[in-house]
Amino acid sequence: MRFIPFLHRGRTLCAAALLVAGVLAGCATGGGVTADLDPVSSPAWATDMARFAAEDAATPPPGRPIVFTGSSSVRMWTTLAADFPEVAVLNRGFGGSQVRDAVWYADEIALRYRPRQIVLYAGDNDIAEGRSAAQVLADTQAFVTRIRATLPGTPIALLGIKPSPSRANLLDVQRAANDALRDWAATQRNIAYIDVFTPMLDADGVPREDLFIADRLHMNAAGYAMWRDIIGPYLLR
Repeated sequence: MRFIPFLHRGRTLCAAALLVAGVLAGCATGGGVTADLDPVSSPAWATDMARFAAEDAATPPPGRPIVFTGSSSVRMWTTLAADFPEVAVLNRGFGGSQVRDAVWYADEIALRYRPRQIVLYAGDNDIAEGRSAAQVLADTQAFVTRIRATLPGTPIALLGIKPSPSRANLLDVQRAANDALRDWAATQRNIAYIDVFTPMLDADGVPREDLFIADRLHMNAAGYAMWRDIIGPYLLR
């Protein structure tokens, strides 16, 4: 399939106004890919970026890993390395984040590692905060463009937004966002859409309670085991 680049409208925005706690939130100068991108959703991510830097200093990350990044469903995947022992993986999830945060912090969470592949889970919190399916798609396209501006051709896997019992009222918007992501990914080269949404519904189309911890939002071991089996075939060996 032919790669069709996402074109941004309007002027290029530099991140001069987004100097948060002394950390520049990933100014994407290459190609002006932050045009029309909203600011980071929270200044708290500066703490996460500092944590990643400290972890890298204490334990150098593997060379050219498969980077998993995005929101808390990635951050809380504590068995990630054990679940994929045949490949070098790196967890760079930061809980509560939205898609555009991954764009602003692309250097800190992905590009610096020169990954062989990136797996992104985001959009769940965006929709919970009132953003539309179209906004999730546009921000995801901006993330891909940001990565490609520095590392052209890097394979990226987009995880569908999971259905959770605590956010069952948002299923229609989640489904619309997932459909948009899937349809767009099908037109791209080296972009895969991975459906974790459908398998996490029961026969009545309701989110499966048995896949979640008590908060009914984050997954338990059974949920991550399901993700392991679904995602595994998409990972580059």
